[in-house]
Amino acid sequence: MATHRFQPTHYHTAIGAHAPVLHIASGDTVITTTVDAMGGDASGQQVTPGGNPQTGPFFIEGAEPGDTLVVHFDRLTLNRDSGVTATVVAANVVDPSFARELPAQQRITWQLDHAQGMATVTDSGGKLDGFTIPVRPMLGCFGVAPPRGQAISTATSAEHGGNMDYKGFEEGVTVYLPVYQEGALLFVGDGHAAQGDGELNGDALETSMDVEFTVDLIRGKSTQGPRMENEEYLMASGIANSLPEALQIATTELARWLERDYKLSANESNVVLGTSIRYDIAEVVDPQVHIVAKISKAALATLTK
Repeated sequence: MATHRFQPTHYHTAIGAHAPVLHIASGDTVITTTVDAMGGDASGQQVTPGGNPQTGPFFIEGAEPGDTLVVHFDRLTLNRDSGVTATVVAANVVDPSFARELPAQQRITWQLDHAQGMATVTDSGGKLDGFTIPVRPMLGCFGVAPPRGQAISTATSAEHGGNMDYKGFEEGVTVYLPVYQEGALLFVGDGHAAQGDGELNGDALETSMDVEFTVDLIRGKSTQGPRMENEEYLMASGIANSLPEALQIATTELARWLERDYKLSANESNVVLGTSIRYDIAEVVDPQVHIVAKISKAALATLTK
């Protein structure tokens, strides 16, 4: 188990079988940096074209199609004192009559107070100046090389990951991703200082970030899409063209998890889900919709694996 420090010199806005920037082993830790969604680095200077530029890919030795890549987000740290957000919600998240009243899109700047863990609007030119929220650093976009040699834009998401924009992808979470290509080829990027459910404005509080993660492998077992867990919940992603379809996929993947790892029958897993499942709306403004189905570990405490 080794720790690697990697400083990127180039970035990708499509997740695919690009040349690896670093070879690592299962159990290794990587300490690196990401730029913001517009390509701005820790100094605020744009160093690459925008569009959720990704750091990587990282080649995990021994990862083969049919495995699961386990990614532990050990540390996610803001590395500059400013971020930006858009000012207008997407037209598809409001009533059509209200959508016609939406103003032109702009951006406002936030001051990030690392010591206090707060973000404050500084240049709205109106009543929002001084508006303050807690920071909650997270990664909006990450994933592995998708199947069939595809390269998929970081503007969208699918079973391989991508632009998932779920506020639960924060420090301390463990993510499980299906491996489609040799080495998995892991990408990370799109740091957010904070984000509401659904990423309604088409972005979050966008900023650059220092990232530390550790990888492991589950050999010979593959998920059907991203799964996650933290101290409180097991979580499964559903990514699709509509909210109903995304909900179906997320529910199915969580049921499969309970049946495989807790050895529950279909009836048993259905009872657990029917009494204890919860849903988060993760992303509703990108090309794909993202729903997260989750169940508390407290609800599963009386079950044995």
